Amino acid sequence: SVIVAGPNLKFYQCGLPKKMALELFKPYVMRELVAKDLAHNIKTAKKIVEKGKPEVWSILKDIVEDHPILLNRAPTLHRLGIQAFKPILVEGNAIQIHPLVCAAFNADFDGDQMAVHVPLSPEAQAEAEILMLSSNNILSPANGLPIALPSQDIILGCYYLTMRESAQKGEGKIFGNPNEVIRAYESSFIDLHAKIKYKIHDSLKDTTAGRIIFNEIFPDDMDFINLTITKKSLEKIISFVYRKYGKERTVDILDKIKKLGFSFATSSGISIGVVDLEIPSQKDKILEVAEREVDRIQEQYNYGLIMEDEREQKIVNAWTKAADDVVDAILKNLSKFNPLYIMADSGARGSKRQIGQLAGMRGLMADPSGKIIEFPIRSNFRDGLSVLEYFISTHGARKGLADTALRTSKSGYLTRRLVDVAQDAIIREEDCGTSDGIIIRAFQDDSTVIETLEERLVGR
Repeated sequence: SVIVAGPNLKFYQCGLPKKMALELFKPYVMRELVAKDLAHNIKTAKKIVEKGKPEVWSILKDIVEDHPILLNRAPTLHRLGIQAFKPILVEGNAIQIHPLVCAAFNADFDGDQMAVHVPLSPEAQAEAEILMLSSNNILSPANGLPIALPSQDIILGCYYLTMRESAQKGEGKIFGNPNEVIRAYESSFIDLHAKIKYKIHDSLKDTTAGRIIFNEIFPDDMDFINLTITKKSLEKIISFVYRKYGKERTVDILDKIKKLGFSFATSSGISIGVVDLEIPSQKDKILEVAEREVDRIQEQYNYGLIMEDEREQKIVNAWTKAADDVVDAILKNLSKFNPLYIMADSGARGSKRQIGQLAGMRGLMADPSGKIIEFPIRSNFRDGLSVLEYFISTHGARKGLADTALRTSKSGYLTRRLVDVAQDAIIREEDCGTSDGIIIRAFQDDSTVIETLEERLVGR
């Protein structure tokens, strides 16, 4: 059936529609009806079930309570494509799943469907509960990092909660414990983002009410987290919690983060309006400079000072720099509380490049062969594109759709061949004992570290 979000579910639960559950557990219900003398034989029990009498539902509820089910989302590309859950009976026809298991299934709520399977034998049920339960599978088999990470709305809520702002109600007030802060916030004596002082281990810390509320969900012996929470920082926090406190505490904390994130994403009322897209006044000047640079490059080419390849590369670089400068100008003009800025900066959704396309300029596009078209799209989505600009844009869009279809089959076939060739190799030893190895360094681009040495080694 189709899946929908179940924001109130625990990590190991899923919402199973009553009608589906009755069909799946029909033999169990019929057996119970006969055992409780509510039916004389299996034939009458079947009729009672089909009529959907009240006693059927109470029996179903008892059966479902201790019986895990398996959920599978096709395509099942890795181990976590099938996981076990404890079902909760729900009205309607859609299966409800916990928002944090979506990453493992690669699922979203735009019409995805999942299949339900019932493990029959006691051994199968025990195996499902111990090995396959979603709360026992929060690490990715690919790299050993947590896969059950908060995303989108939850990150948005946590970011909004932990933001700081000057000149807010209650700024400078001093508090001794979290309860005082929460009471003051709930009584509207202080604002969520006001800079306040808070006593931790005999020292005063500059923080906000929101950050204190956020820290309340973590164990008492954990250091105070005094920063604006983004996607990256949340990933680091969860990895740390898993290493220090283990699986059960991590699952509990993930559920609390989910609840807190959704709550403050809702109360913040963040949404995008057309007025949030502020087109920078410097845009025309930046484009003028780029045009002059392109004319200069063309002139050098005409005089034979540079080759065709070099001319193309230099023109592409000039327009790319112009597009980046426009993005920087947009971000400089946006307030820290602009919904668009919050979404991109927190890592909840979108990127700075996309903000550039919405309010700056779309920039350079590639043709189907991958060659960059020298004619840049100067307009943005707020102002609208001209007919020619729109036509140039369609190259990339069409190629994207074709690639998606082709890539899927190619990667599927490659995976199959890799599995075939490696299925006899089983890792039993921690150390293979060879002196031949490969050298791994931090992955960096000039001076920017993209992935540290630790990130490339731990869990891999």
